[in-house]
Amino acid sequence: FEYGQGLMSAELPDSTDIFIPGETVADPPCLPQDWDSLYNATLQSIRNPIGMEPLKELAAPGKTVVFVIPDIVKGGNQPTSHRKVAIRACLDELYAAGVEKKDILLLFSNGLHPRATVPEMRTILGEELFNEFYPSGQITSHDSEDYDHLVDLGYTAQGDHVIMNKYVFDADIAILIGHTQGNPYGGYSGGYKHCATGISHWRSISAHHVPQVMHRQDFVPVSTNSEMRHKFDQQGMLMEEKMGKKFFCCDAVLDTKSRQIEINSGWAKEMQPISWKMADKRTYVHWAEKKYDIVVFGMPTNFHYGNGMGTNPIQMMQALSAQVIRHKRIMSDHCVFIVSSICDGYFHDERWPYLRELYDMFQHDYMNTLADMNRYGEYFATKEEYIRKYRFANAFHPFHGFSMMSCGHIAEMNTSAIYIVGAREPGIARGMGLKTRATFEEALQDAMRKYTGPNPNILALPKTFTTAAVHLCMKDP
Repeated sequence: FEYGQGLMSAELPDSTDIFIPGETVADPPCLPQDWDSLYNATLQSIRNPIGMEPLKELAAPGKTVVFVIPDIVKGGNQPTSHRKVAIRACLDELYAAGVEKKDILLLFSNGLHPRATVPEMRTILGEELFNEFYPSGQITSHDSEDYDHLVDLGYTAQGDHVIMNKYVFDADIAILIGHTQGNPYGGYSGGYKHCATGISHWRSISAHHVPQVMHRQDFVPVSTNSEMRHKFDQQGMLMEEKMGKKFFCCDAVLDTKSRQIEINSGWAKEMQPISWKMADKRTYVHWAEKKYDIVVFGMPTNFHYGNGMGTNPIQMMQALSAQVIRHKRIMSDHCVFIVSSICDGYFHDERWPYLRELYDMFQHDYMNTLADMNRYGEYFATKEEYIRKYRFANAFHPFHGFSMMSCGHIAEMNTSAIYIVGAREPGIARGMGLKTRATFEEALQDAMRKYTGPNPNILALPKTFTTAAVHLCMKDP
């Protein structure tokens, strides 16, 4: 089979196990995927919320509402995607209770990700919702640097500085449309993770997307019972306390193809653990016991965070570490990764305008590991030109690069070596501490000679970064 973008293929030894999510692991049955069935299931959920009143009881004439909607990074964009169905079902409940269309705002919760472009808005929402709200200026993206539309809530009891979106703070009803999808950062998307990362500020995110949290022992393998997850909950609950209202969540557990398996609505504190029960059946692989010495996969150029993800060296490191976080339980103590990437020098400077500077800085001034770069976080996060590109040119916020580097170091912490195969600019990979070889055969031979011995157990992941991942780790007790 082929890796990445079909750069090359290799005859792998008989010891190789091939793992394909959705085939090797059976997804729980998804709900019927016609619009009417999904709409009715969603309506049933929002009319019977967990731990709080239904929307119809919260809503009334004159009430204002903000929908908080995940950006394009995850969740699926099919005609019956959870976002499209859930927003329409909630709107119908609100309208029936007397809420007027003019009092509704659709807000993309991009956090430090690029603010949504108009084509992305259209793709995520679909033509009907987009045309209903865009011409009247009722669709926007969170801007974590627009201080006229942020509210400083002070600090959690643990000392985290929480700053949140003012549109959400001021609204009478705040609806979080979320996805309970496996995520290497804190176990699952949705719930309090949604508001803690999606409608906050880099100072809030710097409380958890940093080495002192991400390099703790409880971070790998991925878990919903980690310091990071606790911080999400603490920040989200402080938002609710200061707003004087609960978020109304409508979260869908999604399968490998981003189809709805189960829909849960209500108060995040009580709804999250119920969502996680079904999500565990789809996401966690409990039966895997065999330890692997070599893990093989490909890295496309365009995935997850956007075009250039698989060639920008710092984004590459984050992607490598995400596989460690998901697969650590079945990695041997001397595990080696062999990964294809064209690694051709494409940084995509428009999307990540600060990462070339970060990469160059990493090559100098006693920067021995990515964690050494963390002291520059505030300097970059307050650099005006990078902030302007985030606000007005659909770039990532500069602090996002530091969350990527905090994650990126995890690959070095947990592997004996990482080989990049087929790099066109191999020096870029070597500048991140990665080994380079022209072919998989050469990388395999070198790994067996230096690290694993002549008969390694090999795990091949041919669908990596092209389909929703699973987590090969133990469920929390």
